[in-house]
Amino acid sequence: MSDAPTTTGTDAASAGVARPVNLPLTKRPFDIVFLVIFAAFIVTCIISDSVEGLGLDQVRDSPNILVQWNYWYASNFDPLYRSHPVWLRFISGTSAFVYVAFYVLLILAIVRRWNWIQLPSVIYATMIISLTGIPIFGVEFFGSAAERTPNPAVFLAFNLPYIVFPLLLLIRMRKPLPFTRRF
Repeated sequence: MSDAPTTTGTDAASAGVARPVNLPLTKRPFDIVFLVIFAAFIVTCIISDSVEGLGLDQVRDSPNILVQWNYWYASNFDPLYRSHPVWLRFISGTSAFVYVAFYVLLILAIVRRWNWIQLPSVIYATMIISLTGIPIFGVEFFGSAAERTPNPAVFLAFNLPYIVFPLLLLIRMRKPLPFTRRF
């Protein structure tokens, strides 16, 4: 039996079929967590991924404050990010200019209870985990000494949410009509 509440509409009642009802946001507390996290992802895409995606050189004395912040992070915790490989520019560019649009749609869909976001969510989560997480985490932990993170704990603090929350979103969107249930 489904944990989703049901109602009967005129057509549904005459056919004897119950339709699931979308729950309000207050009854979906984990979706509120998603709202906060994916809104933060929008900000970090602008701050970080756009710099790498646009191929801006990360130098300490740049007049661009975003470049300065990225330089600080890369210089201290992420030599791969500072090394500027072209494949990382593509991954970062995808995040800055494609995923960010998805985050805006996802936030709207969560608030407005648009169930059609299920398939785009599954596509996004699969892409970011496989096309972003695996290569970046692989190089950061198993790549050449020049590209490995000198501080795995800080690297994980900055980057693990980009794997964990898409994985949770994938789990959340595992069944049709995601907003008819709590999780």
